[in-house]
Amino acid sequence: MKDSGSRESGEGRESLDLALRALADGEMLIVYDDDHPESGGFMCTSGRKITPGKVNFMATHARGLVCVALTDARMKQLGIPLMAPESPYGRRHCFGASIEAASGVTTGISAADRARTILVAAAPDARPEDLVMPGHVFPMQVREGGVLQRPGMPEAAADLCRIAGEEPVAALCAILDDEGDIAGIEELRALAGEFSLPLIDVGSVVARRLREDSVVERVAEREIESGYGGSFTAISYRNDFDHNEHLALVAGDISTDAPVTVRVHSQCLTGDVFGSNRCDCGDQLRLAIETISSEGRGVIVYMRQEGRGIGLANKIRAYALQDLGRDTVEANLELGFKEDLRDYGITSQILKELGVSKIRLLTNNPQKVQGLERYGLQVVERRSIETQPHDDNIAYLRTKRSKLGHLLDESSLDTARAGSTDGGERR
Repeated sequence: MKDSGSRESGEGRESLDLALRALADGEMLIVYDDDHPESGGFMCTSGRKITPGKVNFMATHARGLVCVALTDARMKQLGIPLMAPESPYGRRHCFGASIEAASGVTTGISAADRARTILVAAAPDARPEDLVMPGHVFPMQVREGGVLQRPGMPEAAADLCRIAGEEPVAALCAILDDEGDIAGIEELRALAGEFSLPLIDVGSVVARRLREDSVVERVAEREIESGYGGSFTAISYRNDFDHNEHLALVAGDISTDAPVTVRVHSQCLTGDVFGSNRCDCGDQLRLAIETISSEGRGVIVYMRQEGRGIGLANKIRAYALQDLGRDTVEANLELGFKEDLRDYGITSQILKELGVSKIRLLTNNPQKVQGLERYGLQVVERRSIETQPHDDNIAYLRTKRSKLGHLLDESSLDTARAGSTDGGERR
């Protein structure tokens, strides 16, 4: 398994430093996502240093929409509503209503007018009355936590501006190829080479922030006894980004260099607390506690990511759809969400705060392995955590295997008697 933390070593760090100097000088760069090459890339520059010439350059050579990446707080400061208020961050880029500067523009579409609009939106003291809607510039909302909360290209662009000493506001434009399709990595490299633009992977921005920033805070800790066995040190964490409190249960001495057994468990109120039979979440949590307790060393990170990131209310809505015959994936999609919205940036920060960098991960989900490695953790081993299927969750488990890629024992699922529908939770 590759170690994402290596992306900012050697040549990667040098390239990122060049990119930061370029932004500070008002120049442009290209950002792309090596983990998701199908997403293409964005040409971007500091929103505070945009010019009509740069807007025209983006429109001519990148060819996509000219946008401005703004944090949640700045979107609220400017009174910009989201085009789809309930659209989840993880499904696609989150756009606000198009904007125009309230003064100093004519038709709004010229390069000069669009540059003026971006400069107005990027001003630290900008107010709602400085803009009108609709307009010809498209705001893209990015999370306050940047790539540590959502490792996307707009977040990376805004983070790079901040690290370069600018406001976290980026002017950016999606890059299309000569046929009008999303540009692939070879086209991005060619464009970067032609105009001597730094080409920066999102992963290198993640690695830089993980190396330099600490975004979680220990709030409280004490010893607890688990009813499922063993003693743990319970440590609660808080951060300024998702406003949730997360919990780490630590067993034994994890301060050595030896890999640590880790279970990352997303909250499932119905399964963990109320014993719902629709899923295997509660069973997995109990098994993880028993496993780590018996080994005498390990960590359970209990994350407030209910319903695989969609929240409790939407999970109950998904239940209703499952009762009508949808499986867990179909229900999420019908509600407008991705199959899995969870992100592991805060999780990785908690583990790093605990001093854990090499882990043996208790999971059946390969996406969880990739998610943690994306933030620089080294997963040296994936350990299965399968529980006994039963009539109420067998179809749900089969869906996890067939549609979400979970690595479950086929023989146990194929021989078990299936229930009538997949009414499971989303883990």
